[in-house]
Amino acid sequence: MRTADPPPALPPDARWLTLALDDGLLGYTLRRARRTTIGLHIRDTGLAIQAPAWATRAQIEDAIRHKAAWIRDKLRDRDRRLELLALQAGQWCAGGRIPYLGVAIELRLDGARSARYEGDPDTPAAGDRLFLPLPDTADTSRIQERAQAWLQTRARIDFEIRLRRCLDQAEQSIAGWGLSSAQGRWGSCTSQRRIRLNWRLIHFAPALIDYVVAHEVAHLKEMNHSPAFWREVERLCPDFWTARDTLRRQPPDTLPLI
Repeated sequence: MRTADPPPALPPDARWLTLALDDGLLGYTLRRARRTTIGLHIRDTGLAIQAPAWATRAQIEDAIRHKAAWIRDKLRDRDRRLELLALQAGQWCAGGRIPYLGVAIELRLDGARSARYEGDPDTPAAGDRLFLPLPDTADTSRIQERAQAWLQTRARIDFEIRLRRCLDQAEQSIAGWGLSSAQGRWGSCTSQRRIRLNWRLIHFAPALIDYVVAHEVAHLKEMNHSPAFWREVERLCPDFWTARDTLRRQPPDTLPLI
């Protein structure tokens, strides 16, 4: 752990201090507050501590040492999130690359024509290009909006094929299905036999999409996560373990950075 660089500006009445720990030098912002306990918070600028007036520096440093593992984990999460945000800003632009069915495709702007895909959208290859009907002056948000609209259209087409194929294999039927934009889950299945699939799955390789489809279809038979449920998932998607582990490490809100 080494975060000893002060932020560009400190909050009012705050001090920048450092503490030597076993794994490096930790910097933190200290501000006195009207409270009864020492509060530790991880901000974008690093560790921020609010402490009551009676707390000595030694007591504050003891609290830091006691929570060192937690601080380390949270700082790593912060670093990863900031890195993803920085990369995200460079994706939604002309020449930016986004994942589509597991391969990186390039975004291009062509304001004179409708959206078009250069390649085979059913079996994309690295380097394929997606042309968006936008001028060269389009900002990041417009590029992201148009690209995601195209991706959602493709998700409806692709997921429909995979879902129908899996339903036939499972000898099951559904009342209907649709796309979701959930931030915390890849799919869902209700007791009314309605399935929802997160459109962001279209960023992933087909094997991962097939696993989520199989997972939700298996719920039509077993509305739980019992051993019988996982046996049904394995019957529908024999190599589901790898896909499941991959998706557990990739929450939806980090996409399309995969």
